[in-house]
Amino acid sequence: MRQIFLDTETTGLDWRTGDRVVEIGCVEMVERRLTGKNYHVYLNPGRPVGDSERIHGLSDEYLADKPAYEAIAEEFEAFVADGELIIHNASFDVGFLNMEQERVGRKTVNALCPQIVDTIKVAKELWPGKKASLDALCDRYGINNSHRTLHGALLDAELLAEVYLAMTRGQESLSMDIDDRDNVNLQGFISANGERHKIKVVRASDEEIEGHDRVLQEIFKKGRCLWIPREPEADKPAS
Repeated sequence: MRQIFLDTETTGLDWRTGDRVVEIGCVEMVERRLTGKNYHVYLNPGRPVGDSERIHGLSDEYLADKPAYEAIAEEFEAFVADGELIIHNASFDVGFLNMEQERVGRKTVNALCPQIVDTIKVAKELWPGKKASLDALCDRYGINNSHRTLHGALLDAELLAEVYLAMTRGQESLSMDIDDRDNVNLQGFISANGERHKIKVVRASDEEIEGHDRVLQEIFKKGRCLWIPREPEADKPAS
């Protein structure tokens, strides 16, 4: 599975009123491992950035010599095409990118990438009633975001990748060979930075199993015990 974590910075909050994209950042992951392949570009929006500069720190002067969107559209498409896009507040970024694509006569992002995951929706399902901002999720999962003093598309995409791995650990396979009694290891623990760790399974000793069985028998004597599907041998009437 090829997944692309994507973020944008813009001149404002609504592409319908003429706001434009000024930065795109993408981070590639294949089979839940970061590949090191990123796509990052600053763009000249063809209009003043206005008050948005205090959010992303990109000034009109800095963006003046950067390419227009139409100059990078093809390379952007080549990077994201057919990948599963993972975006925090996807409707915002996809809305802006679709506008930019259509403005220069190219396919929408939805057409290029039919599978789009909105991590805000994922977070709200996992943590109903809790804050779902990227900063809040970094705090919740212990991901260091102290270097995030301003919004930046590539930095935010990298942080989102870490957050996503932390949020979806349960989707990783935890299968094991039950016949290997000496050294059984789980094969799917993924840390927040994407590293895989093996966990040794410590099985109960014979003494612990016998103690557990004795407790169940005591429960059974006082009434029904869900963990004992039939009568103990000792309590069965003689035939």
